Amino acid sequence: MSCILHIETSTQVCSVAVSEDSQVIFQQEDHSGPNHAERLGTMVDEALSFTDNHAIPFDAVAVSCGPGSYTGLRIGVSMAKGICYGRNLKLIAVPTLELLCVPVLLREVIKEENALLCPMIDARRMEVYAGIYDRALHEIRPIGADVVDAETYKEWLDERPVYFFGNGAAKCMEAINHPNAHLIEGIEPLAKWMQPLAERRLINEKTEDVAYFEPFYLKDYVAKMPKKLI
Repeated sequence: MSCILHIETSTQVCSVAVSEDSQVIFQQEDHSGPNHAERLGTMVDEALSFTDNHAIPFDAVAVSCGPGSYTGLRIGVSMAKGICYGRNLKLIAVPTLELLCVPVLLREVIKEENALLCPMIDARRMEVYAGIYDRALHEIRPIGADVVDAETYKEWLDERPVYFFGNGAAKCMEAINHPNAHLIEGIEPLAKWMQPLAERRLINEKTEDVAYFEPFYLKDYVAKMPKKLI
């Protein structure tokens, strides 16, 4: 199968994991951030030492590619690219909003077959960066910058249940105020949840050009926002 190093730095949490043959065999998390520049190098060194001591060769490095914090993503992607260059490994980009969906699906808290998932990353005021997915993680609506009010997700809420989660979700629930809107708390993008997404991309040979890859920063979505809010 495969051994993948996973790096996640898109929010204030910094996390690293190693998966082998679809199982997470190493993981570390730091929730005291943002201190990615200080902690990530040490965590990655420990992950590399763990695999080297067990004679486990890496096949790829997976990194959360945003949207997310400009500084956090920059640090994570730079680290991932450096390891890929140094060890001649493939680079896998995992969209942060898809990553947020993984623990929700694994916990099986959603029972409705037709339910939609709406992961959210906080921006400012009532602004979030969000996408909408079905339970198979098919993209129903592309990632976008949303100014949240009662009408923002009404098109989907009028049809079926929508579950909102991520660090931008709680502040939006009062504004959304719809009987089909449900909040799932405590969901964070962590490296240990990257395994199924990264492995699927590796199998499908969906890897990135190490030299030219750049993450999707929050600023990349500003152009999509109403000009009066910029």
